[in-house]
Amino acid sequence: MLGGLLGLAAAGCRPAPAELADQDVVSYWVDLRRQKLKLYWKDDRGRRLRSLHRLRDWVGGQGQELVFATNAGMFHPDHAPVGLFVEAGRLVAPLDTGWGRGNFYLQPNGVFYTTTDQRAGICRSTRFRYSRRIRYATQSGPMLVLDGQIHPAFRPDSRNLNVRNGVGLLPDGRVLFAMSKGEVSLYAFAAYFRGHGCRQALYLDGYVSRTYLPARHWRQTDGDFGVLVGVTRPAQ
Repeated sequence: MLGGLLGLAAAGCRPAPAELADQDVVSYWVDLRRQKLKLYWKDDRGRRLRSLHRLRDWVGGQGQELVFATNAGMFHPDHAPVGLFVEAGRLVAPLDTGWGRGNFYLQPNGVFYTTTDQRAGICRSTRFRYSRRIRYATQSGPMLVLDGQIHPAFRPDSRNLNVRNGVGLLPDGRVLFAMSKGEVSLYAFAAYFRGHGCRQALYLDGYVSRTYLPARHWRQTDGDFGVLVGVTRPAQ
């Protein structure tokens, strides 16, 4: 398994930042009632999209403008999703409730999902139930914030530092995506989501993470990923 599953290894001897300020993070808030969010893996010919550049070009060919994108979960060597993946209501990969090594299996892990009535949710994997109401879903781990509390395995003085990206659910139903600009601890990253009011937040991936957010002059379009998440609007 790739894409962050080795992220528990120590990344250096520098002390972890005690907390993250907004300028340390590339963040994006999504209101599903007003914005179009999808998870992507392959194009309409069955070819893996792979990078944020190819995703941008592909949605552009469909008359859509990509306004935000990031990688949305870990992947196997063949870039198939690790754990659950639901695309446009179709179950592509099943839920993984097993045990193993790496960040994905640091329990509890979790699922980020959206529903047919334009709502978002984040829950522990053991509590997720697939139904026809699920529109998109991706599984990853570990959970960063659980019911308003930082994951109990994280430590403020951790020296396990990495670039990290994740997703949180705000009290008003909006979704917060965030990627650290530099190497941070899981504790500091989780504290960022909790500090913005998220009672549930999920780690998506580590050092391979990239974000495309041109409105903030942040245009990372490289990478070789599995599942991606993007927000689009009709091209002007």
